[in-house]
Amino acid sequence: MGIIKNIINNRRLVFSLSVNDFKTKYSASQFGIIWAFVQPVITILIYVFVFQVIAKANPVAGGFPFVLWLISGMVPWFFFSESVGNGTSALVEYSYLVKKVVFNIQILPVIRVLSSIFVHVFFVLFTILVFVISGYMPTPYYLQIIYYMFCCIVLTSSLSYITSAIMPFFRDFLQLVNIILMLGMWVCPVMWDYTTLLPEKYHWLVRINPVFYIIQGYRDSLVDKVWFWQKPIDFIIFWTITIVIFLLGGRMFKKLSVHFADVL
Repeated sequence: MGIIKNIINNRRLVFSLSVNDFKTKYSASQFGIIWAFVQPVITILIYVFVFQVIAKANPVAGGFPFVLWLISGMVPWFFFSESVGNGTSALVEYSYLVKKVVFNIQILPVIRVLSSIFVHVFFVLFTILVFVISGYMPTPYYLQIIYYMFCCIVLTSSLSYITSAIMPFFRDFLQLVNIILMLGMWVCPVMWDYTTLLPEKYHWLVRINPVFYIIQGYRDSLVDKVWFWQKPIDFIIFWTITIVIFLLGGRMFKKLSVHFADVL
């Protein structure tokens, strides 16, 4: 609970440093933060071209266009993967702050996670625009994207307390995390429908994945029109696992924090 209290007490500093982190990430390039928005758009267009033009993917269950279904899952996945990557390198990127005794390093992973939200919000708005162009008007269900966005922030922050604590002792750890994230895109699943390709007796393996809860939540909001409270079991599973990860991450981070300044 100490971590939560520190975040709340330093909320203005957290927000300010998150904005600064986002800006400085692209400050060395000529076009600055424009690249932060161009890259995800191009990525989406590539997937649209591959699956719609080349592969000519069939609509998912209910006749919904596969490309729109795919985009609605890619949006939260990109947010999750970028947040975890940013959070993992938090202590290394801000090593000069870690070495300052007066600075509260517990807020660093959260700062790095929140710096990813600016691109994500643009990504969500771009996706809604694509849906509108395709003839699918916004509905009240879109509002619960805010809830699933919060879920993603809590989950990635919890994971980042674990991964960022390991990073100073094993500098190649970020590369391992990136490999796991690359595989995770298929495991979650993001690009295939588990209800049609996976035997029903194995569906529980997918549903206990907290990342899947978020991905499916975005699809429930944009595609399936299902409120999050209509899935109470999935709600309980997600928050139980996330809280456990948070408690483990906070304990691990606190235990190793006394050594961070020495190894950085």
